[in-house]
Amino acid sequence: MADIYGGHLAAKYMKKVENVTTVFTISGGHIENILDGFTEYKIRTIDVRHEQAAAMMAHAWSIYNNEPGVCLVTAGPGFTNALTGIANAYLDNAPLVVLCGRHPLRDDLTGALQEMNQIDMVKPVTKWSATCYDIKRIPEYLSIAFRQATMGRPGPVFLELPPDILFAAVDEKDVTLPRRRRHKSATHPDESELAEAARIINSAQRPMFIGGSGVRMSGSTDALKAFIEKTGFPFALLNNGRGALPDSHSQSINDGGFTGIMTGAPQADVIVAAGVRFNWVMQATKLFPDAKVVRIDIEESEIDRNRTSEVGLVGDCGYVFNQLLPLVQKRDHSQWITKLRNAYKAFMITELEQRENPSDPIHPNRLVAQIMATFGEDAYYVADGGDTSYYGLAGFASSNPAGVLVPAGALLGCLGTGIPFAMAGKLSHPDKPVIVLNGDGSFGFNSMEFDTAVRHDIPIICVVNNDCAWGMIKHSQGMSIGKDRCTCAELGMRHYEKMVEGLGGYGELVTEDDQIIPALRRAMESGKPACINVVTDPTVTSPATVMFYQNFADL
Repeated sequence: MADIYGGHLAAKYMKKVENVTTVFTISGGHIENILDGFTEYKIRTIDVRHEQAAAMMAHAWSIYNNEPGVCLVTAGPGFTNALTGIANAYLDNAPLVVLCGRHPLRDDLTGALQEMNQIDMVKPVTKWSATCYDIKRIPEYLSIAFRQATMGRPGPVFLELPPDILFAAVDEKDVTLPRRRRHKSATHPDESELAEAARIINSAQRPMFIGGSGVRMSGSTDALKAFIEKTGFPFALLNNGRGALPDSHSQSINDGGFTGIMTGAPQADVIVAAGVRFNWVMQATKLFPDAKVVRIDIEESEIDRNRTSEVGLVGDCGYVFNQLLPLVQKRDHSQWITKLRNAYKAFMITELEQRENPSDPIHPNRLVAQIMATFGEDAYYVADGGDTSYYGLAGFASSNPAGVLVPAGALLGCLGTGIPFAMAGKLSHPDKPVIVLNGDGSFGFNSMEFDTAVRHDIPIICVVNNDCAWGMIKHSQGMSIGKDRCTCAELGMRHYEKMVEGLGGYGELVTEDDQIIPALRRAMESGKPACINVVTDPTVTSPATVMFYQNFADL
């Protein structure tokens, strides 16, 4: 057998064993050989303009494809640029594999170019991190990385690959490629806990099911459907779990957006929560202090976080649903579902009117409704921003798994995710429209990735909800310290569409309601990455801003 470089060996393992087809990256001297390995083994590389976007695109790839996303970054600033994306994936429990360059081992403590202790910096935001020191062990370390990313509760992993082993060569016969392995957790609830959970579920008069990313990560769609339809529970699916069952399901309350949960949870007598954190989005359970709670999660530490559950069922969501199914009774909660829908629709009357009626200036709710009227439910939607995320979460609906993502809604509250997520969505689903609704503030974080989209022919459509400000901050400051003292919140009118045009994409400015749909259609027909810059009402405040202000006011 012939010699093989370390970088080529890494690429060979990823292609032939892990079936990796796409890696998100930026070039760098320390990682040159592994990039050449991707060329050798025909792994597609999407080179971005900032490593943050590489990590975010790989994060999104893991959601859209239900497999680990892979990004490769160079040492030093390449690594630190990626940290925000890694942290966001960690808090979103996304199986992200981060491969990273390093200064040469031989140059430790000499002040080498880009020398820094990357491992200790990344440890708090990864499930597993390591440095590979031996070229022969590259496949072994990669095998561990992919397993760690997917076992139990998924999450990002970090593997440092020094140039000493990437540029070195070894005889291929001296290296064995490990088999691809994925281990499912065998943890399951005790029979007595299952029986108690079933008793609570069967006694419910005003129930609610809240599912998060864990219901989709477990591949439990069929088991979830059987459980929901037998128990008759109304359900809301959040985060990356949205789309595990369609928004159009007769028991879904996702048409109420977060308002459905906000109005329903305080009235519920039983809540079953599966694969979802009770974090700030859920007001740390302040929404439902009196309901009996059944928690289902693969991670033991989540079962009683922020609230002691009446029953905690530790295990894979799909497995637990199947265990519960023979124990729960067939119920019809249609009257409760109707009452619940009437309740949240009463709160949404103004919002529904805003969706239906043109206004000058354009209301963001109307903008979302016009986007939906153009592309319908067989599309993929991403929302990114503060108030903008609320409007997207409330107004978008999709028949596709992960068809509506609000990646800024993870614990990190990370803006700038929209464009990278949309690009990964389009690469994953090239035959479907992919639309990202961006706040004008959040647009600025990764807007240069339109260059990436043009170079790699990724025709996403970005609609900028342009209120000329950091809207959530501006309105929150107005409520707390007064409108005359708002600081660092105004952005002013900027022609973002011209920026995208300058990068080779399609751009159009919209200022009137009747211009929205024609502009969106022209963007689609252009076949280019597109930016439709829509000037919206700068005075409107979303309910999310009011809620956050009230939370801070309680401090």
